[in-house]
Amino acid sequence: MRRHLSSLLGSLLGRLARIPTAAWVCALLALANATCWSLITPPFLALDEPDHFSYVQVLAESGRLPSSPLSEYSPQERLALQDLHQPLVRFNPAGHTIFSSAAQRKLESDLEEGEASKVGPGGAGVAASEPPLYYALQTIPYRIASGGSILDQLQLMRLFSALLAGFTALFVFLFLREALPRLRWAWTVGGVGVALGPLLGFSSSTVNPDALLFAISAALFYCLARAFRRGLTRMMAVAIGALMALGFVTKLNFAGIAPGAILGLVLLARREARGAGARAYARTLAPALAIAFSPAILYGAVNLLSGHHTFGIFSKGFAGLTGSHGSLSGELSYIWQYYLPRLPGMHNDFGELDTTRQVWLRNFVGLYGWADTPFPNWVYNAALIPLGAIAVLFVRSLALERVTLVRRRAELATYTVMMLGLMLLVGASGYLAFPSTAVEFTDARYSLPMLALWAAVLALAARGAGRRWGPVAGVLIVMLVIGHDLLSQLQEIARFYA
Repeated sequence: MRRHLSSLLGSLLGRLARIPTAAWVCALLALANATCWSLITPPFLALDEPDHFSYVQVLAESGRLPSSPLSEYSPQERLALQDLHQPLVRFNPAGHTIFSSAAQRKLESDLEEGEASKVGPGGAGVAASEPPLYYALQTIPYRIASGGSILDQLQLMRLFSALLAGFTALFVFLFLREALPRLRWAWTVGGVGVALGPLLGFSSSTVNPDALLFAISAALFYCLARAFRRGLTRMMAVAIGALMALGFVTKLNFAGIAPGAILGLVLLARREARGAGARAYARTLAPALAIAFSPAILYGAVNLLSGHHTFGIFSKGFAGLTGSHGSLSGELSYIWQYYLPRLPGMHNDFGELDTTRQVWLRNFVGLYGWADTPFPNWVYNAALIPLGAIAVLFVRSLALERVTLVRRRAELATYTVMMLGLMLLVGASGYLAFPSTAVEFTDARYSLPMLALWAAVLALAARGAGRRWGPVAGVLIVMLVIGHDLLSQLQEIARFYA
């Protein structure tokens, strides 16, 4: 037994040693960037952070999941929000976080241990319907910092999310190594482009389950790319199934990614079956799917027994498919317009609003704080220039690699279905609030599980500049990302502290 454990440890250390230094650098850059964002963003002034913190506090203090979708916080959290002037600063661009000595002394005095109870009614707002894995992990830093104030606990929990950003960047780099094996120099372009991207830094700097979803999704892309390149072994099939299981109990958005991952497993098992026969399905596909769906089945059964929707709020996201909310054609039309310009013959669901440019472009370029900290309008217009250049170079690279694309069509189909599935789920969730609210769930962080694909876009865009100018384009892309990140942080500072 000892010899077996020693062998496994040696194998693990050997695998870690084979990870390129550049991958670890990308991971450290992502960790450092998210840490900076965690210090810049005032406590509880990131979107829905009070709800997510309340979920962790309920779980840690009572050992139970939140019992209410209302934002009913503990007396301690309500006191902190009040002394931080959070309700006055949120959604108010003219409001600033506290910075006077008197306000700071009052906050510290009120938050002394024992001053307010940590046990509340059990509400966690919008977070209440989410699966518990991320929140269960967050109880660890919550308890470690229990000797300090609620703000100490919040900051340590934010640092845990920042650590997950490091894992996201690491797996994105490893994905590029498998997916683009001939573009060694471009791996760093895509890896750094993700590691220092302000969206990842900001989204993974707060208490939010998206931070874990990003890391799991990046690892899933890496495992799929490795399997398509080197074959689906039993161990890799189990790894993919385990990542899917973790995704299901991290955030309900993963349900949109899962169909593409399942397609990839089927295609990979089918390829293995050509040489090994039908037993390849039992050796790889069956255990992968059994592991992947076991927590989802258990979670759905618990919800059914407790009288909740089978998979929480997203069980209603496809209500149009059953006719209980609008119609199938109406929902599909809404989802199309949710992302893209309206086609002739479609009912106008968004009036004069250009969702592609006025919603998604603005979110992608930068909308921070409580979605109340935008750039000036000219920045969004100027951003079209580098984004357009990247798009042109990317398309040129695809044209140069068209033979390779045809050969790898099964792998590309897998990634495409993963991306479209997530977009469909998010759009269907927005349809729940329609028509009373036209654009719900429009947050660019919902697209960040696809960061591995964005990294590939950046790497291929650099490749599209040609052999001579490709490295130069790569340097310019990295410089652009660094500048974007710095300007975004300055915008956040100006919003809350100027």
